[in-house]
Amino acid sequence: MKNHSEAERRRRERINSHLAILRRMVPGADKLDKAALLAAVINHVKKLKETAAESSRGHTIPSDADEVRVEVEGSAASCSTGIVTVKASLCCEDRPETLVDLKQALQTLRLKTIGAEISTLNGRVKNVLVMAAEGNSGTVDRHLFVASVHQALKSILDKVNSQVDLLPRASFSNKRRRISPF
Repeated sequence: MKNHSEAERRRRERINSHLAILRRMVPGADKLDKAALLAAVINHVKKLKETAAESSRGHTIPSDADEVRVEVEGSAASCSTGIVTVKASLCCEDRPETLVDLKQALQTLRLKTIGAEISTLNGRVKNVLVMAAEGNSGTVDRHLFVASVHQALKSILDKVNSQVDLLPRASFSNKRRRISPF
């Protein structure tokens, strides 16, 4: 019984220590009770996330969520010349194969890359590409073209996500290997 009460006392001390740290980190939270403090921390974290999202707009910073975006760049005048320019972005887990897959997908669509930005952060990667294709002047063709680029990038994202399922399981590492002496 003594061990249990000692463990419980240590647990309460750890909780109170962490709460004290939170009180120092959140402005105006020094005299709040525990429940109010946690609510203040949640609100503070939400505000910080919003501020981070606002400051990262216009910059190539990978987000926590997987995403594929394709949008037509330029004006109607550029479309009338028969050249369609799109800005495509792919955000996912950073894997060595992703760039190879991206290159292959774009080659099959016969696109010319005009600009590219690639950034990584915490094991995530965001690729932003500006690409052009000639001969897609019609509106239907333009929508089909955008859909094709989106589908190509989506297939890369699906491949990246399926590779997580194919990783070796930890349970297999405990098996003994038979080694032949010959």
